[in-house]
Amino acid sequence: MSRAGDGLVPIGINTVTYYRPKSRAAVSSPLEKYSPEETMPRQSPFVIDLDADEKRILEQRARRYTLPYFQVVRAQMILLAAQGLGNDEIASRLNTRREVVSQWRKRFFEERLPGLEERQRPGRPRAFPPRGHRSGKGPGL
Repeated sequence: MSRAGDGLVPIGINTVTYYRPKSRAAVSSPLEKYSPEETMPRQSPFVIDLDADEKRILEQRARRYTLPYFQVVRAQMILLAAQGLGNDEIASRLNTRREVVSQWRKRFFEERLPGLEERQRPGRPRAFPPRGHRSGKGPGL
């Protein structure tokens, strides 16, 4: 998988592929002087270890179709993190950004299950889904 025209060749294949110039004289990055094993993507410092109750609760959340989508995805993120997957791999599997996975991994590490709940937000409360609190009137258009 070489990039045509830019003179680069792959030096390692993982979730991230690093390229180095074909000629050693053209080294332009400080990372280029290291082997692929030394330039692997960074690992999260927040290692997730689940006890039996946490694992059971998260698996229940991940399987439920009636929960809001964000709660299901957060549970899936933590379960995958507990399996030892990196943030990049979790993000690609769940079709989200690495930064989002990193945020929820950190919050779970620090606060456990309560960290996955919605927090109070400033401003007006959400109005979705519409509740139809208009005495005797239809949903309106």
